[in-house]
Amino acid sequence: MLILPRLLRILFVVLRFGLDDLVLSSINHPLARRMLHVLRLGRTPRGPRGQRLRQALEALGPIFVKFGQVLSTRRDLIPADMADELSLLQDRVPPFPSAQAAALIEAALGKPPQELFAQFETDPVASASIAQVHFAVMHDGREVAVKVLRPGMLDVIEKDLALLRIAARVLERLGPDGRRLKPREVVAEFDKYLHDELDLVREASNCSQLRRNFGPESGRDGMLIVPEVIWELTTSTVFTMQRMYGIPVSRIDRLREAGVDIAALARSGVEIFFTQVFTDGFFHADMHPGNIYVSDSPSTLGRYIALDFGIVGSLSEFDKNYLAQNFLAFFRRDYRRVAQLHIESGWVPRDTREEELEGAVRAVCEPYFDRPLAEISLGQVLLRLFQTSRRFNVEIQPQLVLLQKTLLNVEGMGRQLDPELDLWKTAKPHLESWMKKRMGFDGLRESLARESARWSQLLPAVPRLLHDRLARPDLSAEMLEETRRLRLAREQGNRLLAALTAVLAVSLAVALWAMDKY
Repeated sequence: MLILPRLLRILFVVLRFGLDDLVLSSINHPLARRMLHVLRLGRTPRGPRGQRLRQALEALGPIFVKFGQVLSTRRDLIPADMADELSLLQDRVPPFPSAQAAALIEAALGKPPQELFAQFETDPVASASIAQVHFAVMHDGREVAVKVLRPGMLDVIEKDLALLRIAARVLERLGPDGRRLKPREVVAEFDKYLHDELDLVREASNCSQLRRNFGPESGRDGMLIVPEVIWELTTSTVFTMQRMYGIPVSRIDRLREAGVDIAALARSGVEIFFTQVFTDGFFHADMHPGNIYVSDSPSTLGRYIALDFGIVGSLSEFDKNYLAQNFLAFFRRDYRRVAQLHIESGWVPRDTREEELEGAVRAVCEPYFDRPLAEISLGQVLLRLFQTSRRFNVEIQPQLVLLQKTLLNVEGMGRQLDPELDLWKTAKPHLESWMKKRMGFDGLRESLARESARWSQLLPAVPRLLHDRLARPDLSAEMLEETRRLRLAREQGNRLLAALTAVLAVSLAVALWAMDKY
């Protein structure tokens, strides 16, 4: 019964913004048309459908706003106009009381903030649906940011997720468009994202991994700044990290005033992204301007600063190889190779005609090569490839959808900094270098180095295992004889069964004849 008021509120918002039109208008059935007419009560929906959907999600609160943000990344499932509008959703909500934040910190860390820190700012610097952030200074002088999970979020999330699951099942049964959107899969994906974000230890571990990937030992410490995790002050509900200073990447005027090379900054963002994807197979998957700053410190001027590590993506060696080869084949207009890669990956049925898939890929890719390079969107090309693949029953992997969403973010951010950014020119050498390193002698040497520890344990045992195998008595003759006996026994059993069947058939015929006779 506790869900009923929330359900009524959702239904009211659905009718208020005409979202019923999004579902029922696509069903070509007289009953659906009559129901739509009754629900509308003579009103006409105002505004584009994407705008009405965005406004409805904003009216329903932070969890639905976050759902809309996740939905905006599934451009392989929803129309482009709706995805563009949902990408405008802002995850900003009023902060919860500072006294409550202090109580949560004390419950998580065992002491009040006044004892844990030399200075703690009670007013939060940022507040979102999942958590809010306070600045503080530790007793050793280090400046930190303390992220505190919003109280009671798990109950709110579970109730709204229950309603979303119900809505997904209803939508899926309403018609082919509902099934095509795969609403239950989208809600399941949203469920995973939300529960991952509710565990701040997971976010802290993501931050720590990314910091290590771009640390001094990686040789890439000049590319990206990642805050240090203060593990002794981090739990599942409180995340304490090094405080970062910089300029939001969207403030181009301030970046220029600080002396940052804007064109170099745009190229660097693309290089960082491809390094994360193809070198590490681990990438920051929420790289919108609100989470990316640029250092204005003289010693690190122009270096990117990453924040908010709740959503990350990871790729296997298979995924990385598949993507790199796809991109390079596209750069070279080798559409047959793109089709072959789709089939070899196993994501397209094996009986797919290669030349048919090649023609579909050519229809997607070829128009882009008639445009100036600065106008080509690599993210849009990848999106179109995914959409085309769906016609051939491809199962698009979730990690690739997350990658496509991040690539769109990176590309949009780069073009905002430098409208003439040539993403192809920046990306192609990196991909070619990675493939050469992977396929050439260097790649072989690295693979042998990785496997050396395992082989160093196995190799000493090889002579003993070989001796044991050679000293084992040869049982092949006995096995052949046993196989022959089993075959003979089976044949005898088959003959006996045939004889019994014949006897039963004759007996049955005699019995029927006798009954008919008498």
